[in-house]
Amino acid sequence: MRCPFCGNEETQVRDSRWAEDGAAVRRRRACPACDKRFTTVERVQLRDMTVVKAGGRRQPLDPNKIVRSMAVALRKRPVEGDAIEAAARGIVQTLERTGEAEVSAAEIGARVMDALAALDAVGYIRYASVYKDFRDPGDFDAFLAQARKLPNGRG
Repeated sequence: MRCPFCGNEETQVRDSRWAEDGAAVRRRRACPACDKRFTTVERVQLRDMTVVKAGGRRQPLDPNKIVRSMAVALRKRPVEGDAIEAAARGIVQTLERTGEAEVSAAEIGARVMDALAALDAVGYIRYASVYKDFRDPGDFDAFLAQARKLPNGRG
């Protein structure tokens, strides 16, 4: 592992610990050249997945985009960052387990909606307003009628 500070190609592992409920290994490293310390995280990656956008454009799956979109929907809501990351990790793991090399952006969006419905009703509605491209108040009315039927009174 290359040192991010000085570029030295030889670094030493000082400590390793399980992270993300055993889905990753967190390693504390030290550089013998500059004496700086840094942390790396290793995760299993079953395969490189490609996201197929609505217009047909393709791009690599970026799990951080899922986390960011959920965080935006849940901004100023009583949901911990760890819960958001765990939900996003679950979405990515589910997608990887399908064994498919490509996944549609619509499928990812639907899975994010499901995860948000379980986390926070307001975040779910915020995300849906963008994801479903609401154009007028009537679109909200129809969606809210469906959202009120969610378990636990969500919506």
